[in-house]
Amino acid sequence: MSLMNMSTKKVVFIVGPTAIGKTALSIKLAQHFNAEIISCDSRQFYKELLIGSAPPSPKELKEVQHHFIHNLSISQSYNAGKYEIDAINKITEIHKTNDCVIIVGGSGLYADAISKGLDKMPEISEKTRKKLNSDLKERGLEWLQDKVKNIDPEFYNSCDIKNPQRLLRCLEIFTETGKKLSSFKTKNIKKRPFDIIKIGLNIDREKLYSRINKRVDFMMECGLLEEVSTLIEFQSLNSLQTVGYKEIFSFINNECTLQEAVEKIKQNTRRFAKRQLTWFKKDKEVNWFEPQEYDKLKSFIGL
Repeated sequence: MSLMNMSTKKVVFIVGPTAIGKTALSIKLAQHFNAEIISCDSRQFYKELLIGSAPPSPKELKEVQHHFIHNLSISQSYNAGKYEIDAINKITEIHKTNDCVIIVGGSGLYADAISKGLDKMPEISEKTRKKLNSDLKERGLEWLQDKVKNIDPEFYNSCDIKNPQRLLRCLEIFTETGKKLSSFKTKNIKKRPFDIIKIGLNIDREKLYSRINKRVDFMMECGLLEEVSTLIEFQSLNSLQTVGYKEIFSFINNECTLQEAVEKIKQNTRRFAKRQLTWFKKDKEVNWFEPQEYDKLKSFIGL
């Protein structure tokens, strides 16, 4: 995409794996370009997840106007289809006064919802939903993972396979329609009334894994155990079937030691980061940089 031929209104995506440094870099860029930030991190929507979702700090939230951070409760139902509508409306609103919006996060489907749009998802019957939830309860997560891996390997290889909510959604759609969930996300790319620049962040894998391990240790120091303990009565909610929370629930439920839970969080986060990279590297529009290449990025965006 030639930056010389772009229209006035821009949407800049900063994507990549967890713990890569997206938040800090996006704030510097937003301040430079007088932009507002929209999160496309589906875990940071929930106001109860103040530590385990690694949201921007209160100080960072004051430095630049952010949207879709702590805007939902864990008990609320939300999905990428609803997010597409909400995010596009917010971009339209911001573009009335600002030429640039920065989208930041590691949730590939939510990023695609803005940049490409999603096909209308089929309605799932209550009968199908109840049957699959019952099967999951009876047969377990490993059964669900195997089913999704067989019917939609592309989706399986890019999603959080520890999150039964995402896997169930895939299986529901396949059961109802016979079609893969991955087939709905890029079939008809929507034309947006703004120009899109996609920035992917990556570093050497060992450095990334070291950053992940240090972040998990920092979360524990900040009170992740205490945060999860306050949510124990809600542990069955779909919004809490995610890395950093499920492992601590296992400790609280006497299924493992705290040290084992922390090591599991690190391991599962590293695996999640690998899947995030797999997703974003399939998008040929993503331009890859290292997080410290701030000056190069400013020039590349070129507003």
